[in-house]
Amino acid sequence: MRGASLRLAKWHRHADAVGAAIATRDWLTTRGSLTARLVASSKAFRVRRLHQKTVLCSLEEARAIGLPRRERVWEREVLLCCDGQPVVFGHTVVPMSATASDWPLFSALGERSLGTTLFYDPLVTRGPLEYARLRPGHPLLARLRAALGEAAYAAAERALDGGLFHARRCVYRRRQGLLMVTEVFLPAVLDLAGATIKNAK
Repeated sequence: MRGASLRLAKWHRHADAVGAAIATRDWLTTRGSLTARLVASSKAFRVRRLHQKTVLCSLEEARAIGLPRRERVWEREVLLCCDGQPVVFGHTVVPMSATASDWPLFSALGERSLGTTLFYDPLVTRGPLEYARLRPGHPLLARLRAALGEAAYAAAERALDGGLFHARRCVYRRRQGLLMVTEVFLPAVLDLAGATIKNAK
């Protein structure tokens, strides 16, 4: 049990708590649509869907979306790519109790960005952002490694300060349904011209 607990992330309400460099912190604290910022910061943006299926959520996810224990949820994972390079790993979980009227477009997103739905739907409310550094062994990093491939993951890890990936997460509500999005930032995001619309709304 102790080994499992060490793999859990500590989530903070303030970005300063995760010790990110200034450039990384700027991306972590993007206030508006991250998708819109990525689109504006690159010549070619693409959502690469990895899968969308039912899985058993992690303990830290269960707590965040109001579940009393680990339960099955709908899970969607994607890589957000700019100019052919993965820059953000996106992980979304939705409780099975959510209905089609809560999230009408979720099942049919395909390779469209979830952000285009969340930020332009007046019925969606956004909770506070939370930030973390993901340690080796965290479940999301295992998923990221599988998505990138061993060589690309190792290269990304070497490019990071201390080998720790920074992530943020946020819970959204629409009608009675909750949905949580976690975004893991890859070092390639720092190569983008993101400062052109810094923290755009």
